[in-house]
Amino acid sequence: MIYSNDWAVVIPMANEAPDFEAFMGVLRPVLDRLGSGTVYFIVDNASKDNTRELCEGASAQDSRFVTVWAPENKNVVDAYMKGFRVAYDAGHEIIIEMDGGLSHDPRALPMFLRVLNEGNECAFGSRFCNGGSMADSPIKRRLLSRTGTFLSNWLLGTKLDDATSGFQGFHRNVVGTLLDYPLRSKAHFYQTELRYLMRKHRYAEVPIHYRAPSNSVSQKAIRNSLETLKYYFGQRVRGRAISL
Repeated sequence: MIYSNDWAVVIPMANEAPDFEAFMGVLRPVLDRLGSGTVYFIVDNASKDNTRELCEGASAQDSRFVTVWAPENKNVVDAYMKGFRVAYDAGHEIIIEMDGGLSHDPRALPMFLRVLNEGNECAFGSRFCNGGSMADSPIKRRLLSRTGTFLSNWLLGTKLDDATSGFQGFHRNVVGTLLDYPLRSKAHFYQTELRYLMRKHRYAEVPIHYRAPSNSVSQKAIRNSLETLKYYFGQRVRGRAISL
């Protein structure tokens, strides 16, 4: 399948210097093979090393890479939303989000594009569906991801193999509705909140291979996750389930 050049990838980048060249070494050939695509690096004050300089260097050498400096960001959700806004305003028809540092494999991008070109409005990366995997992560993090998916399916009525992965893509119309919605998540639960809100759109899960150690999840992030889950569950119980 030949893809048009109206798609983009949004990648929050923070403290990625150690793996930057390895990541770019995988990402560039994927873009070359596809013959299209724009990559937006979203960098903010969360990054304490020279990631910004590395991203800007890549942008100076290759117009497919655009570095967005966003010091106003307060958390990782702000970084994702900033990326969506920039890509949306640039007119891209398909917008994919992923993490840097090879925790998400860029070689999965053609699969996301194929799914989004086959009638689906959303493509959700899944480590737990057939063909997906999660390696090199602490057992506690694996359990947290599994538990988050179970609770989402049980309390919110979703039907996903993986509700917590950060590798996902959307058509422009879906991103437009998301940009106007006041998300309640400030950290990791953002992925689950987004998938819950998009549950009535046409979607498919895409098997992905997650192969990187995960940072520990803070107690603050866990509290925010539980508060957000409680809110949407309460709305559902009251017959006011929210969807976009």
